[in-house]
Amino acid sequence: MLRRTVRLSALLVVGWLPGTSQFELRSVAGTVIDRKGNALQNADVQLENTVTLSITTYITGKDGRFHFVRLRDDIDFTLKARYRTLWSKPRTLSQFDSPKHREVELVIPMK
Repeated sequence: MLRRTVRLSALLVVGWLPGTSQFELRSVAGTVIDRKGNALQNADVQLENTVTLSITTYITGKDGRFHFVRLRDDIDFTLKARYRTLWSKPRTLSQFDSPKHREVELVIPMK
């Protein structure tokens, strides 16, 4: 009886230990604009995973909009946009940010 209890206890402890990370998914969307607030079509928006350094790219449409979904909330991401030869300032999506969906404006410093 004692062995059975020990085995059951061991199984419960092993099942409780976090063998796989517990995370939720989040998303980010927004608009690439110039200094005057005009939406920029065909801007490249890059999302970099700061752990793996992998980059996902989204090309904006006529409305300048972009979106990235199914992002792990236990990882930081860097978000930036390029229009022609100009870059926006990078924005960090921290794992400590609480919203599950974030709206971001990326401004291209055009004259």
